Amino acid sequence: MNHFEKYCTTFVQSVGSKEGAVSPAIINSASFAYATPETAEGIFDGSVKKPLYSRMGNPTSAKLENILAEMDGGVGAVATSSGMAATTLATTSLLACGNEIISIGGLFGGTYALFTETLTRFGVKTHFFDVDEFEAIENAINENTKIIFLESVGNPNMRLPDIKRVAQIANSAGVVFMVDNTITPMSIAPLKLGADIVVYSTTKIISGNASALGGCAVFRAINDGEDKFKTPRYKWMENFIKGAGKMALIANTKKRAMRDFGMSANANASYLTMLGLETLPLRMDRVIKSIEIIAKELDANGLNINHPCLTKHPHHERYLNDFKDGCGTLFTIDMETKERAYAFLSKSKLATLTANIGDSRTLALHMGSTIYRDFDEETKKFLGITDGLIRVSIGLENPQDIIEDFLAAAK
Repeated sequence: MNHFEKYCTTFVQSVGSKEGAVSPAIINSASFAYATPETAEGIFDGSVKKPLYSRMGNPTSAKLENILAEMDGGVGAVATSSGMAATTLATTSLLACGNEIISIGGLFGGTYALFTETLTRFGVKTHFFDVDEFEAIENAINENTKIIFLESVGNPNMRLPDIKRVAQIANSAGVVFMVDNTITPMSIAPLKLGADIVVYSTTKIISGNASALGGCAVFRAINDGEDKFKTPRYKWMENFIKGAGKMALIANTKKRAMRDFGMSANANASYLTMLGLETLPLRMDRVIKSIEIIAKELDANGLNINHPCLTKHPHHERYLNDFKDGCGTLFTIDMETKERAYAFLSKSKLATLTANIGDSRTLALHMGSTIYRDFDEETKKFLGITDGLIRVSIGLENPQDIIEDFLAAAK
């Protein structure tokens, strides 16, 4: 059976209802009435499972959270207002002044800015490594290290991490391992590979049509026996584990981040995201097949394409072995100069120029003049940003149409 087929059944059956309104209800209420003082007390102490206030969770978003947690094999999830909100929520819930992050591989510009600009203002330091610097990564871990973070696929450098090996390093050291899986939902299952937390920008391919800004963090269960969250490195988790047991990471995240920072998901956005989920397996399957056809054909015609399906890519073998269900919607074209990149983008009739990725339509953007325009040359080099780099996110169009359009644009 096609890997994505099982999700076709899961998603449509989970989103729709068998009684009453088939489509999920949009609960557009900021607050909820408690009926009695006793019920209010129970809601606030957690013994009564009813909505408290929309900043802490909404019934529409709760339905989305349950589906995404099931998708990843997590114990629970927290939906947020954006992908960056999910990353910020998940990281800040575990960090304090003096703590450190180890960040591995290519990195979305917004996440890099969070780590290098915003969190540094609060006394959090981040060490950056390439995906294959395993010894250096191990040596960088110290008593202040709280998170090892990576993206399932480097955006936009297209380098593939050895997720299992990094998970072994993190788990051996007792450090939280967090994976941004935005580009590869269903293709990669980070929690099964040893991660503790998975974050998504659901704005991207999960929604798929640029209609809903959103994010989500998915958490594993706390183990009954030994667990890294029961060690002195995460001492504050004791109370959350006593109170919430297996769900302690959810309780910690809501109290240490969501309550005070307010990255709450919007009910309407969560509804639209669930509509996108219903067709996600079909869209992922098509894009994964299309992108190999397109990347190989453009490369054969002389364009400088960067995608792991190409034998020249340094992680081609890793792609074949560990990414058998694809690595998302992205590849890059290096046109060598900004001028040639601009000419290509201006001539293309199919590509939509936008900073989004994972849309139903093909998207493209010159990286150096947009998302990474304020980054210094050394950082650009580390992140794989060259003067002529164009990031492409393949959509649902006929792959041959995209090939013909891109070859014409490159002339």
